[in-house]
Amino acid sequence: MKDFFYAIQDLFVNTLFAPLDALREMELTNWFMANIVSWLFFAIGLVAFIYWMLELRKFNANNEEDKSVTAHSYL
Repeated sequence: MKDFFYAIQDLFVNTLFAPLDALREMELTNWFMANIVSWLFFAIGLVAFIYWMLELRKFNANNEEDKSVTAHSYL
């Protein structure tokens, strides 16, 4: 049973996290390349936020939302 958990440890430490270790070692030489994953997630989130705001503006311009006081039961 102990070998099973060591196999899981070996899988994660030596295989799956190897790219992250390479990024961590790269940080000392090139900060921007080491943080490229963070920049990609930031860009994806920014694009999603802008898309969502444009969709909300479109629905607001069409007056499709029920803005009455009794529109939701918790109000």
